Amino acid sequence: MAQQAVQKNTLLLRSQKHHSFGFVTFLEKEDAAAAMDNMDGAELYGRVLTVNYALPERIKGGEQGWAAQPIWADADTWFERQQQEEEMQRIQAENQAAMRAAEELHRKKLAEERQGEKEDETEMKDDPMARAEAEFSNQG
Repeated sequence: MAQQAVQKNTLLLRSQKHHSFGFVTFLEKEDAAAAMDNMDGAELYGRVLTVNYALPERIKGGEQGWAAQPIWADADTWFERQQQEEEMQRIQAENQAAMRAAEELHRKKLAEERQGEKEDETEMKDDPMARAEAEFSNQG
């Protein structure tokens, strides 16, 4: 993170003939912007200066054919990201399995309740006393 901040706050100073150049690094981005505004187009020892933000060195590779650093520079973080992704996939698979088990248990309970209601209805049809009690409880 600090390296990125330094790269964003580094200015490239060069003369028009490109015979000389220099890099100046600022801690604050505002200071770099102010220096660029003040020095761009200024004359130093008879030469006009061009001042702009320095770009990181490009190395072949990366998504668009060029990268700011070699491919092996982030190998450790790549492996960490891979492990984190695998862990997330494992957790998601466990959560999905738990959800399926909970849904199945819920379906079984609903089926048992329906089965119990059907058995109660059949008992009431067969038992005249149970029918009379049900009618009496419905009236009250």
